[in-house]
Amino acid sequence: TPEKIEAAGKKKEEGNALFKAGKYARASKRYEKAAKFIEYDTNFSEEEKKQSKALKITCNLNNAACKLKLKDYKQAEKLCTKVLELDSANVKALYRRAQAYMNMADLDLAEFDIKKALEIDPDNRDVKLEYKALKEKVKEIN
Repeated sequence: TPEKIEAAGKKKEEGNALFKAGKYARASKRYEKAAKFIEYDTNFSEEEKKQSKALKITCNLNNAACKLKLKDYKQAEKLCTKVLELDSANVKALYRRAQAYMNMADLDLAEFDIKKALEIDPDNRDVKLEYKALKEKVKEIN
């Protein structure tokens, strides 16, 4: 079990390096591998489950960021939903899922996620900017 967590951590770090280098497709693959290592955590101790949950959240969020860069909005939305199943108050997941929804022209769902993110973190600059962009998009459509 500790090896699984360690291997997942290494893959995540490789993904981070690839993401910083702008290699989003390859980074995405690393994050997927990392998440697979720790997908089934029934044999994990409580401490290992905590570490594994944190890693799953990070890997799925980072992978969602890759998918947004690659314009794969459906996958980005799915990954963010996975994160929100583990942590329903994750502002980053709500923010990224809202971005995916906006790009898929699902403005009602985008607004729902942005408003929820703002409830949790009312001073988050990125979320505020995204909300402004959403309002503009709604105006355009109307």
